[in-house]
Amino acid sequence: MEKVLVIEDDRSIRKALQELLESEGYVVEAAQNGAEGLARFRSARPNCVILDLRMPQVGGQDVCREIRKQSEDVPIIVLSASVEEVNRVLLLELGADDYVTKPFSPRELVARVRAILRRSRRSAPIEQLYFADVAVDFARMAVTRAGAPVALTPQEFKLLKYLAQHPERVISRDQLLSDVWGYDSYPSTRTVDSHILTLRQKLERVPASPAHFITVHGAGYKFVP
Repeated sequence: MEKVLVIEDDRSIRKALQELLESEGYVVEAAQNGAEGLARFRSARPNCVILDLRMPQVGGQDVCREIRKQSEDVPIIVLSASVEEVNRVLLLELGADDYVTKPFSPRELVARVRAILRRSRRSAPIEQLYFADVAVDFARMAVTRAGAPVALTPQEFKLLKYLAQHPERVISRDQLLSDVWGYDSYPSTRTVDSHILTLRQKLERVPASPAHFITVHGAGYKFVP
């Protein structure tokens, strides 16, 4: 049975989420603040996290950053008070996968949890990657190129891992936005282009003439190890 960690300071919402998800067959761990949520994340090893963006003391943004430092694989769904509160670009940089605004539809939330867990299950496990003079350890979120460390953001790690799990396959920008970012309605595919460009600059020997992160004009991108 898959386990969902709910981090929410509002007792009534926390209880409603727990009852809703348990009725759908999930095992639910619940935490009432950020510090408790991080402790439960480390001990419970959940398959998915539902995180309130606004919490006192240790805020939702800090919790999201810390969870993503500890694991790049566990999907995070953010709960926010309004659409205006959600800065989608910020959420992407934090490493969140999706968001739901309050008051939320129980059916919509369950559907999003199912979808995000389905995407997570689809991904073939990959812990290490080697190509050219690049070595990647996804578990440690560490990259070296010609023996020198290379800094990648959490979102760059997610994109690189997704591409590595689908080598030689042409993947559209829209599919990358859906499967890597989790925002089906993200307003611009330029986000994908800018992240691919950054990966080329950091990991290609000749970024202007890439050998691994290939553009397939009119179709998308493919990764060639």
